[in-house]
Amino acid sequence: MSGSGAPSITTDGSGLRVVVVAASWHTTVMDGLLAGARRVLDAAGVTDVREVRVPGTFELPVAAAVAARSGAVDAVVALGVVIRGGTPHFEYVCQAATSGLTDVAVTTGVPVGFGVLTCDDEAQALDRAGLPGSHEDKGAEAAEAAVATVVALRSL
Repeated sequence: MSGSGAPSITTDGSGLRVVVVAASWHTTVMDGLLAGARRVLDAAGVTDVREVRVPGTFELPVAAAVAARSGAVDAVVALGVVIRGGTPHFEYVCQAATSGLTDVAVTTGVPVGFGVLTCDDEAQALDRAGLPGSHEDKGAEAAEAAVATVVALRSL
């Protein structure tokens, strides 16, 4: 299982402005991811948090790009879930989301916390959603990474 060897990150995010962009598919999983991100941002002292919902994971990069280019945010947290089906759709959406979000971060210099679950089945997604009984909390991890990266970049 992933998560083994994960760092323990505690970062002061006071004064940071963060946008959480979240897909709407798979409500239970998305609710868990959002709760994890909210919890971490609150613990880091981030009080300027906006949430934007988009239809699905494929739409995350364009929303993240608009937020990052606005100049009004220090970081973006992108949350979504894609569950494998019987067609190549899974691969296309996963690749588009991953490449798109990477491009946003690299071209704008605004950190993007990657909280997109790419799972073979719903059980895997639920196990990573930060829900009671889940083994991982990828929403929390994405928010931690975004805040920590802002702080790290400011030291350069």
